[in-house]
Amino acid sequence: LPHDLPPAGAVKYYFYKWRNDGTDQTIHDLLRWQLREKKRRLADPSLVVLDTQSVHAAVGVPATTTGRDAAKKVPGRKRCLAVDVSGLVVEAVVLPASAHENAAGIALLDGVAGQTDTVRKALVDQGFKKSVVEHGKRHGIDVEIVERNPADKGFVPQVKRWIVEQTNGILMFYRRLVRDYEHRTASSRSRVFWAMTSVMARRLTDATVPAWRTP
Repeated sequence: LPHDLPPAGAVKYYFYKWRNDGTDQTIHDLLRWQLREKKRRLADPSLVVLDTQSVHAAVGVPATTTGRDAAKKVPGRKRCLAVDVSGLVVEAVVLPASAHENAAGIALLDGVAGQTDTVRKALVDQGFKKSVVEHGKRHGIDVEIVERNPADKGFVPQVKRWIVEQTNGILMFYRRLVRDYEHRTASSRSRVFWAMTSVMARRLTDATVPAWRTP
């Protein structure tokens, strides 16, 4: 750990304690509300974007919590996010990489609906199927599957839906999220909240931190 942090044992104690009692998400959500209000938005969003990202798992990660993404050929875990139009995380779920997009979408919708009743619409890509759309209706959320325009050639970002990909890219700047090292999926989920807490704290204070690539 960096020299200006407490002893490793103390840091681990609070990481596990706050992960188990939800303090990590509470801190994260408070900052998200402040950042949204700073941008003159309501604290909770009315629209979210759902997506998944399969990441490799470290050697020591239990096989019972991992799988293989057949489409992307990635052995490990599936990091599932629901973000607002600013790319801020509203809900995060971590599943084995073998889990279908439908399972991820249903878990994310349950999490979003459990936190707020303001969300009315969710955008997803073509990997999500009608079962997610039907599940969204049960929560009063209109799930729209954004399809790629057949006339487009090469890479063409989809308006609003692409914002979740930017969030995935930001998370990959954090070493502990490039690969999943955690034995428990709850710890992997907590890592996402702490990474975004770091991002939002910098945005709220207009602070700049030199990247690790800086000489």
